[in-house]
Amino acid sequence: IVNDDVKEPPPTQTMVLTERQRSDLHAGIYEYLLSRGSDYAVAAEAFAAASGVATEDTKDDDKNNNIENGDDKKKTRRSTGGGPILEKKWTAVPRLQRRVLELERQVATNARLHAHRTGGAADGDGSTNNTMMPGRERRMLPRPPAMHTLQSHSAVVTSVTLHPVYTMAASASEDGKIILWDHESGEYLRTLRGHTNVVTSVDFSPGQGKFLASSSTDLSIKIWDVKEFTCVRTLRGHDHTISCVKFVPPPIGALFLEKQQQKTNTNEATGGGIDPSEAGSKFIVTASRDATVKFWDLETGFCDHTISDHSDWVRCIAVRGAKSTIGGSKGKEQEEQASSSSLALVATSGNDRTIYVYDANDKRTKVCELRGHDHVVEALSFLCSSLLPQKGSAAPSKSSSAASTTSTWDYLASGSRDRTVRLWTVANGGSCLMTFRAHENWVRGV
Repeated sequence: IVNDDVKEPPPTQTMVLTERQRSDLHAGIYEYLLSRGSDYAVAAEAFAAASGVATEDTKDDDKNNNIENGDDKKKTRRSTGGGPILEKKWTAVPRLQRRVLELERQVATNARLHAHRTGGAADGDGSTNNTMMPGRERRMLPRPPAMHTLQSHSAVVTSVTLHPVYTMAASASEDGKIILWDHESGEYLRTLRGHTNVVTSVDFSPGQGKFLASSSTDLSIKIWDVKEFTCVRTLRGHDHTISCVKFVPPPIGALFLEKQQQKTNTNEATGGGIDPSEAGSKFIVTASRDATVKFWDLETGFCDHTISDHSDWVRCIAVRGAKSTIGGSKGKEQEEQASSSSLALVATSGNDRTIYVYDANDKRTKVCELRGHDHVVEALSFLCSSLLPQKGSAAPSKSSSAASTTSTWDYLASGSRDRTVRLWTVANGGSCLMTFRAHENWVRGV
């Protein structure tokens, strides 16, 4: 007679434990049973006999046997070693679970913060979805919470700049100090001291970022060696507060750039002073409250050129590198646009509300004047075509692509105390393309 109702017992699952882990587990269970008092004493002895846990009697017997055999180090059974092993391991599990949950939340937060780097949108579970909705591009805007809060200055921070190669940031402050940070880890690196008053602006040299320029209200400009953390040159010549300092981008095919390539290949040693081939630039440009803009020769330390077109305090500077002339056949209008894009430009503005754009090369000729703001201009920035999003755009024709690239290369943005941001083109004499009026107070940066 076969009884179908009788079910076979489920197969036992094999526990994946090492011999040492199994011995520790048995010892912990035995200690727990003993700690519960006389009610569990019988169960403890039965468990010890079944699992082979070393009790006090077996430990004494093992010791006597080992002494008789002349080997007091050899033990046939593990001792518990003392301590509530089971309780410690049991209470450790909730702590580990809480830590796992915290790490999962942190991963999800980081995924949302960094989703823009891959162009995807972060989902609620921390994963990124790379399939963007048609017609929508993820804007690269800061989102809370902040990745790091860098605190060391004792006064207002006036300027921040990023290293072109390494994860280094430099900050200037009214406390007269320049502090270098690792913006990836949030760690403090070094403090540069030398200015005796407010440091108004800092800027890394182009290329490898071997030098840092700083300006101050103490009427000096200092050039710092980023590797050695030392001041290698101090420039003086302005009669009032120096508002801003920038390295001038080199012209295309500059001889000192070729010299740098030769020195890289031949490991040629450099002499004293600042070598333009090391700095990646031959000049720096400064703006001052004395209503002048000065170009400085890094190699000699002398003022190379002074511009006095402004009638009041010059507050801000923007620089743009030269772009290679677009090849192929062009019309007259495209030739004019290409010629303006092939120049390295310097834009300046301030309290007189007028934006002047100059050729940054040897001639320093005025390219255009831009007027339209009703109050002090606080910030300027060139927009390069390489910064514009290219995803999802249809492939344009060859002629339209050339014209579009040249046009976007000539864009200039300005922010003012009149609460507006204006977008300009510096090609063909310059003109205002658009005015943005969303701010409710001064615009201090663009």
